[in-house]
Amino acid sequence: MATIAPQRRWQAHCPNCGGPVEFASPASASTVCSYCRSTLLREGDQLRRIGQSAELFQDFSPLQLGAAGRFAGTGFVVVGRLQMAYADGGWNEWHVLFDASASEAPRSGWLSEDNGQFVMSFEAPLQERAPAVESLTVGGLQMLAGTAWQVASKVNATLAAAEGELPHPPRMDSSFWVADLRSTQGEVATLDYSDPAQPTWSVGRSVKLADLAMTGLRQDSTASVASRTLPCPNCGASLEPRLDSTQSIVCHQCKSVVDISKGAGADLSAFQQNNGGEPQIPLGTTGSLALNGGTPKPWQVVGYMERVDLPESAEDEQTFWREYLLFNQTEGFAFLVDTEEGWSIVRPITGAPSKTGKDTVTYQDKPFKRRWSYSAKVTWVLGEFYWRVRREERALVRDYEWRNGARLELLSAEQTGQEITWSHGRAVDAAEVQRAFSLSPDQMPALKRDVTSSSGSTGMLVKIVVGLLLLALLFAFLRACSRDDCEDYKDTYGASSAEYQQCKRNARSGVIYSGSGGGSYGGYSSGGGGHK
Repeated sequence: MATIAPQRRWQAHCPNCGGPVEFASPASASTVCSYCRSTLLREGDQLRRIGQSAELFQDFSPLQLGAAGRFAGTGFVVVGRLQMAYADGGWNEWHVLFDASASEAPRSGWLSEDNGQFVMSFEAPLQERAPAVESLTVGGLQMLAGTAWQVASKVNATLAAAEGELPHPPRMDSSFWVADLRSTQGEVATLDYSDPAQPTWSVGRSVKLADLAMTGLRQDSTASVASRTLPCPNCGASLEPRLDSTQSIVCHQCKSVVDISKGAGADLSAFQQNNGGEPQIPLGTTGSLALNGGTPKPWQVVGYMERVDLPESAEDEQTFWREYLLFNQTEGFAFLVDTEEGWSIVRPITGAPSKTGKDTVTYQDKPFKRRWSYSAKVTWVLGEFYWRVRREERALVRDYEWRNGARLELLSAEQTGQEITWSHGRAVDAAEVQRAFSLSPDQMPALKRDVTSSSGSTGMLVKIVVGLLLLALLFAFLRACSRDDCEDYKDTYGASSAEYQQCKRNARSGVIYSGSGGGSYGGYSSGGGGHK
């Protein structure tokens, strides 16, 4: 086998402005001049200007050109970026170049943003013809490269801006479809239709920046994010995002939801909210929790939302629940969910479960049975979010569960528009939540509810029956004393909570509200599913 010559840099001058242009890889087909932003195509030893890239907007990503790391034992450096945009937000695709060796040709890949996390993927030849984008159905199955994939998202995107070296000439002049697919092996694949005649196929897996041993990240990224201030477009108050991945932030003064996905200096859009409640675990609180029985890690509450299901008829009862967005610097994001049935902690998964029956899916070799299917919407948010929060954001939700004795694992699928996201986690004992965040029952009356009360053991069933009888006697006593029928909701959730307000409205109409136990275990509306 012939040895491959060591990789060498190639330099030239921009044909538009004369500025120096350098290629780190002979495999790079184009670059963007850092001086005049001309898009340059490499043709042998010559550069030809083929267009102009827009200015990159400052999104405070921790990555930047020149950052380096290691993946699968091989070093790499970030040499280029595509800044993508679509109707509901945007995301970055970072072009990375791996170290060349005496026996291997230079290899490049993509480090892409995915639901507040990252995916390392590589382009690969697709032996069969790529499917027409019209034939892809979100949530449906697609056989490609010998694997069954679930179509997770299909968005019409545009290339907003580019910088550095790229493996293909960027198409800046039109929109195109990007489809994300996920497998039961935890893989994520992308079909990029920027060239309709030959769509680009890439496959990868979820990675953590900490595991990549990254160096040369944006200097003081956390400090620069914490120190930037943006004016609220509604009241003028200063907004101070704390996370580099934040795309929506709620004004602390007027509670408007502000879209900052286009970064500092952009025109900010916002919408005002109706009244909601305050989180029972305050924003900024840090607690130590294990996601799936692993080592507990510190999680900080950075966002809070209240949600409600949408009954199919006026006679059906509504269910309210709360979701806390948690952040860990190395683990990314997770959700602590508080429903009428108790607590759970879940996070988005890279792959997808396999369907094994009409109401059963298999994930990690465990059969999850479907329990609920419903529509839901967001009614109130506070804090910061890594996706663009929309007014009354709605989703179609399917909740599944798997039991093994006292252990209860949860799986949830949410579809918003042309995107579907799966999340997985476990039920959490109320006492664990209390210990994790150092809360007292006086601080958080909802801790009195325990998710394990829904287990099927005989002893627990007796407790449920006794508890229901006691509740019935208590209810009768309260009625006899002419006490406010909604007082329990006020004591548990607060006077401004959705439960208490709904109860008061129903009481005025002559109907006493009683909460349903059909809450979402892992529901959230991230708008995720694709690289965004």
